Amino acid sequence: MYSYTRAESRQRGRLFRKGLRQSLADNVDPTVVRKIEAIDQSAAERGQRELNALHGVRDGDRQAVARAKAAVRTASRDDKAAARQALRDAEQKLRRSERAVDKAERQ
Repeated sequence: MYSYTRAESRQRGRLFRKGLRQSLADNVDPTVVRKIEAIDQSAAERGQRELNALHGVRDGDRQAVARAKAAVRTASRDDKAAARQALRDAEQKLRRSERAVDKAERQ
């Protein structure tokens, strides 16, 4: 996964267009290629850190769902409705985090 900043996207676009013009003239400057590769590498590292953070959030949400299920099973009759609502909220939060991880992995 790549995660470009706005400045990196602009700079990469300019370098790409410059390299395209140079390639049409069969005279590509190697510094343009190196700069693009450096931008791609930093974006890939940033993207991997963000993906790892998303995995951590998802794992925490899974633990929260497991704790909420245990709370439902052990709740008294009076507290069962509140425990079920807490379980629904935890499951909804887990679905959101799983969607975020899936979207990030597809990019």
